[in-house]
Amino acid sequence: MLRYSQLSFWEKDSYFNDLDILIIGAGIVGYSAAIELKDKYPDKKILILERGYLPTGASTKNAGFTCFGSGSEILDDLEDQEQDKVVDLIRQRYEGLQILLNRCGKDSIDFIQTGSFEIFKNSDEDVDMFENVMDNQRRLNDIIEEATGIKNNYTKSSNTFGFDNVSNIVKNYGEGQIDTGKMMLKLHQIAVQKGVLTLFGTSLESFEDFENDLVKINTENGAFLTKELIVATNGLSQSLLPDIDLKPARAQVLITKPIPDLFNGTFHYDRGYYYFRNVGNRLLIGGGRNLAFEEETTTDFENTAIITNSLKKLINDVILPNKKIEIEQQWSGIMGVGKSRNPIVRYISEKRNVMVAIRLGGMGVALGSRIGQQIATLFEKKNS
Repeated sequence: MLRYSQLSFWEKDSYFNDLDILIIGAGIVGYSAAIELKDKYPDKKILILERGYLPTGASTKNAGFTCFGSGSEILDDLEDQEQDKVVDLIRQRYEGLQILLNRCGKDSIDFIQTGSFEIFKNSDEDVDMFENVMDNQRRLNDIIEEATGIKNNYTKSSNTFGFDNVSNIVKNYGEGQIDTGKMMLKLHQIAVQKGVLTLFGTSLESFEDFENDLVKINTENGAFLTKELIVATNGLSQSLLPDIDLKPARAQVLITKPIPDLFNGTFHYDRGYYYFRNVGNRLLIGGGRNLAFEEETTTDFENTAIITNSLKKLINDVILPNKKIEIEQQWSGIMGVGKSRNPIVRYISEKRNVMVAIRLGGMGVALGSRIGQQIATLFEKKNS
């Protein structure tokens, strides 16, 4: 690949010269930020830099859930945070989903508001977890209503899906599913229409202050300058930002070959650590990183036997018992997590020309568009 110094006058002038804003990461946050900034500042020159030939982290690798939290997940959050902070985080997730659906159009990304179902197996641990959700049903529903306006969101449901070894199911009316690939294609198309530039296949190695309040960007292909830098690489940001409370978290996913008469729906299990849904007549299932937290704190895009086997076991023992299932594909994505589930969106440089938008906690589909909006608001406040 040509280094920056080998580019023509035209290439440098069109892509790099007088660059107003450089965004690192062509995922949901990166494109959402670029779109929001272009809406406010149509004359700004904005370039998105992406290290892969497709978005690398999790934006095109997630399960396509439009979710804001199962009952057991939210109860977990309430153990670590005050209720008003949990309400605010759910509100951000829900608002982000509305921005995404309105921006892309529900039909163009195959949005279906199926609701979601949290399943509880027959084990003592699951029975206790279910009873905890039911004991807190009113509190959970009040939280969701305050955050989203949806009333009576969590209700006990019945097992009409043919699941085995499942004792109880709780329905979440506000959630649904989308086509992740179509979502990212649509965001890319909207950004291009607004004049956002995207450069794939180039990695950011480091950045540093430069004269006249510029930021110097060092890449594998050379260095160039920008007036403003926004790091939106979520779980892949740790090497760039070692002092921030952020760790990568790998999520492994399987998808089957077509299955006749497969159910329609979106499902959570074990406090959201497992999730599955139909994709047409295929079953998609992912999760299980709680089996090996330390090993899954990685940026390696691999699938491991311990988690792959646990996903297959859940299929065989619970989801589709007594059926012959063939796995067609498997992959993994990298999320960003930390001690808090709250995202980090702030300036990190004294000159206020470097911003980070990271740590989405596995809720990128829900939070990404809302965070893009926050980025544009921060930028506007600084420049007003």
